[in-house]
Amino acid sequence: MEPFVVLEDVAVPFDKPDVDTDQILPARFMRRPRTEGYDQFLFRDLRFRQDGSEDPEFVLNQPPYRQARILVGDRNFGGGSSREQAPWALLDYGIRCVIAADFGDIFNVNALKSGLLPVQVDIAVCARLRQQLHERPGAVLRVDLPSQIVTGPDGATYAFRIDAFRKRCLLEGLDDVGLTLRHEAELDAFERDYREKFSWLFPERS
Repeated sequence: MEPFVVLEDVAVPFDKPDVDTDQILPARFMRRPRTEGYDQFLFRDLRFRQDGSEDPEFVLNQPPYRQARILVGDRNFGGGSSREQAPWALLDYGIRCVIAADFGDIFNVNALKSGLLPVQVDIAVCARLRQQLHERPGAVLRVDLPSQIVTGPDGATYAFRIDAFRKRCLLEGLDDVGLTLRHEAELDAFERDYREKFSWLFPERS
């Protein structure tokens, strides 16, 4: 997992509230192998028309925001059903941080475990940031995880909170597998000791 330290990049204003996980990643694409990538399915039914062409009205299809790595939403981002593919789709598209007034609980956990930083700030702050992004298409936000500070296009700063353990994992680029592998030596030692104590459970193969 790529570490998240400081991200200073183009931000996209996403005005729609109550963006559930089925809008982020429609259920019909959930069986795709992880290795194929999910970027093409992000907001599939919002980004594209029924004939497969892009909807030019959708914000991510507009030139100033195509390369955005930060998304500024409204309230209740990522509510609905549990699916880890929703943060995968955002990450595969290139988005590393979502700022919103609140998040679906399961989406929040899946995002943190996947390397996507969900930043919760007051709904008035979300509205202020989105307004500035609309007024200055292609404007940049700065998200400083060590300091837990978001800096808007106008230079105003906003603090956010994050669980200390999840913060450390993001800073060090540790997903659940990476975190477990940090204890590989201890796990190997335990396994050797266990096999010695209970050797009768592991008969020699002829």
